[in-house]
Amino acid sequence: MTTQTQPVPASGAAQGEVLLRVQGLKKHFPITQGILFRRQIGAVKAVDGISFDVRAGETLGVVGESGCGKSTAGRTITRLLDPTEGTIEFDGRDISTLSQSQMRPLRSKLQMIFQDPYSSLNPRHTIGTIVAEPFHVQGKDDRDVKAEVQGLLERVGLNPEHYNRYPYEFSGGQRQRIGIARAIALRPQLIVCDEPVSALDVSIQAQVINLLEDLQAEFGLTYVFIAHDLSVVRHIADRVAVMYLGKIMELTDRDRLYAAPLHPYTHALLSAVPIPDPDVEAHRERILLQGDLPSPSNPPAGCVFSTRCFKAEDRCHVEVPQLREIEPDHLLACHFPERRATVISDPIETPLTMDSAPPAEPSA
Repeated sequence: MTTQTQPVPASGAAQGEVLLRVQGLKKHFPITQGILFRRQIGAVKAVDGISFDVRAGETLGVVGESGCGKSTAGRTITRLLDPTEGTIEFDGRDISTLSQSQMRPLRSKLQMIFQDPYSSLNPRHTIGTIVAEPFHVQGKDDRDVKAEVQGLLERVGLNPEHYNRYPYEFSGGQRQRIGIARAIALRPQLIVCDEPVSALDVSIQAQVINLLEDLQAEFGLTYVFIAHDLSVVRHIADRVAVMYLGKIMELTDRDRLYAAPLHPYTHALLSAVPIPDPDVEAHRERILLQGDLPSPSNPPAGCVFSTRCFKAEDRCHVEVPQLREIEPDHLLACHFPERRATVISDPIETPLTMDSAPPAEPSA
């Protein structure tokens, strides 16, 4: 694996200092009833009281099953969604209650890469217009924008001559590169990557991950990297947060999480990751969770994982475990930590080695 150079952080928080601090963040979507006189009868608790810090220059991976609230958390952090409760502190400033007009100057420092490279680009606009939009919103002189945009396209592996082409003329991997170019246009400090490679082929995933790492080293970027693929997260993340039903179950550094996880849910997730060695795969333990993911509109009492946990006891069904530091820099929300040999004994890598990705996609 390639040795990463130490990134130089963008202006703002110094290397290793807290850039983003989230405390008690909740995002509930109301469930209403009635046509003329709508009344709230409940709420979908997509994000339900999560807390974490992200340091300047690092990558925090966020993993979990579909429906656990990862993407909603990312959109709320960037204030694309208004939080129901809690605080979001970015670069020393509380942004959780700012209006959209107050947020606009901060958009240059806080950006997002979306999951779907097809729907995140306006099909009626050319690539040049799409990537130039952040400059126009921030009031930059039009005379300087075209050359800047063409430089960005070249930096992400596209041809500057693509400036006047439309999104339908590009493949999925190329469209995601366009989305990345748009995200880094204003040299942000923090980028929330919402499953940026999940819709791409494995070979293209490697190219995009390598590109994100190169950009982080070059511009001192900080990432919140949301993903399903635990192999990708192990490659790119410095620390990993495991989410389940709107809550963080475990949070620690990458190596510790993959070598010695403590939460039963983390063990179950890691046991489902395939290992490209038939002998190891045939003899390792599989943890099969029983039942379906509970509804976020009616989460279980006590620990939200108690209905599927293989270690649950009476206490788990009535008492909510708090996320606490059980070991140095290892946060856990569990009454009965699972201390056993690691589920995965060999390093996880994606099927395509990240260091030797194939040549970039051909131009459209």
